[in-house]
Amino acid sequence: MIKINTKTKIKTLIVLIGILIVFNIFLYELNKVITPALLNIADEEIKKRTVDILNKTILEEYSNKFDYDKVIRIEKDSEGNIIMLRADTLKMNQIACDVAIRSQEKLKNSGNIYIKIPIGYIFKNNIISNFGPKVTIKANPIGSIDTEYSSKFQSQGINQTKHSIYINVKTSVRVIFPMNTNRIEVKTQIPLAETVIVGKVPDTALQFDLKNAGFDLP
Repeated sequence: MIKINTKTKIKTLIVLIGILIVFNIFLYELNKVITPALLNIADEEIKKRTVDILNKTILEEYSNKFDYDKVIRIEKDSEGNIIMLRADTLKMNQIACDVAIRSQEKLKNSGNIYIKIPIGYIFKNNIISNFGPKVTIKANPIGSIDTEYSSKFQSQGINQTKHSIYINVKTSVRVIFPMNTNRIEVKTQIPLAETVIVGKVPDTALQFDLKNAGFDLP
């Protein structure tokens, strides 16, 4: 009787160990499939929410402070021909600084972003998308804000050129997953001003450089 019980216990232990190993392998393989899918979904959702905060802040700041005629001067010669476009980089940097500071404040005040995603959502099927346990993913802003201006010229007809100025804002967000941590870069671009310049614009003006205009908030 004692020998039979001992053998039975050994067999039971082996079976349990085997089940445990198979279960761990299953979880490992499942995690390899689910984790990347959930992270991709979370990254996109968090980017959308972060961009929304940045865009609102940019529009609030620039709608009151940015005036094309005040930050861009069009210089002409005695005959009225355009010879140069000159940017007031000091004014533009000041506004960019305000945007960076306000954006950082808004992101911090918004606190951590929490997203709950049902496991079924990874299959992208409307019928089963809400089924299964929900995985909570957290994201928090890292703090760095980079702002940079860009400019584009487009011909609008004979001796007419449309000049557009954009603000590009970049920040980083840390995405915290139950079994992983990811850092994503979030970018957004907002058009600030558009104006049609009447007159022939020389190539020197078309090489209008705004690389030194902007602000980096570490």
